[in-house]
Amino acid sequence: MIQTKSKSLGKFSGLLRSRESSLLLVMILLVLVIQWRSGGAFLTKTVITQLTQNYAYTMVLSFGMLLVLLIGGIDISIGATLALSGMSTSLLMADGIITNPLLAFLFSIVVGSICGSVIGVTISKGKVIPIIATLGLQYIFRGLTYLVSGTKWVPSDKMLAGYKSFAQGSFLGLNNLFWIVIIMFVAMFVFLKWTNFGRQIYEVGSNPEAAKISGIRIDRVKIAVYTINGAIAGLAGAMYTSMYATAQGNMANGAEMDVIAACVIGGVSLDGGQGSAFGVLLGATTIAIISKSLSLVGIDAFWQQALKGGIIAVAVLINVIVQRNAARRALEGREI
Repeated sequence: MIQTKSKSLGKFSGLLRSRESSLLLVMILLVLVIQWRSGGAFLTKTVITQLTQNYAYTMVLSFGMLLVLLIGGIDISIGATLALSGMSTSLLMADGIITNPLLAFLFSIVVGSICGSVIGVTISKGKVIPIIATLGLQYIFRGLTYLVSGTKWVPSDKMLAGYKSFAQGSFLGLNNLFWIVIIMFVAMFVFLKWTNFGRQIYEVGSNPEAAKISGIRIDRVKIAVYTINGAIAGLAGAMYTSMYATAQGNMANGAEMDVIAACVIGGVSLDGGQGSAFGVLLGATTIAIISKSLSLVGIDAFWQQALKGGIIAVAVLINVIVQRNAARRALEGREI
């Protein structure tokens, strides 16, 4: 009886020590504080609906960034990829070339895939450092966005009615855009946990030399990962323009910072080889909660960015401490 109780307590303490569990606890405490400071205005149907709708594209982008960080890379061009994909699709709708909402989403994904593959080839075949490659291509993609649009924007009345209504619709009480987040999470969870290519991604990020010796074609993995990330950014571009019912050259400018922060908060290592889809979902949700709540609790607009950065820094610090403690306990538990 005592032994069973001891095992149960051990499992419970192990659960609390995990990165995802610690982040979930921090997120719950954060929500409670916001609910108290906002006078009960946060946990309402309207606010939750706005949160799941307005930040769905950021959550989706975070899953693509997860793959990139797992192989030890980085992509600071995803905001520009989103803009180019969303703008190209919107222009074709405005010209009457794309007349089906589903086709519009698919075309945006294709454009994003092309952008991602260009990045992947530049990094893997050109041997360019990821941050340099994506920095340069960020400016190229953003410049192309302004070039194809003629520096103009696509208004709501030029877009398909079904395309715009998709972002406003719901299914089983959840916004359609958030259903994309749920589907993406399930797909990413299964992909990373139970597929051979998912395991290869972790191996490439953990130990590239060992992965190469074991027969993994590292260049092919990198190109595939950046292409998938680009496709996800293209999907996010369609989500973004569907939600705001407009397309502008500067849309999603700086989105990559929130996405990287969401991954880091979610326990993804910037050194590669460590991270999970569930952790990223929690990290992206935390970013969304922080972004949505600052105005509700009466924080001045000039202080919102600073406070947001401070909260993110604290959340990352807590996560790092938990991660280091877990690593130390793992080393102590090894038999010598």
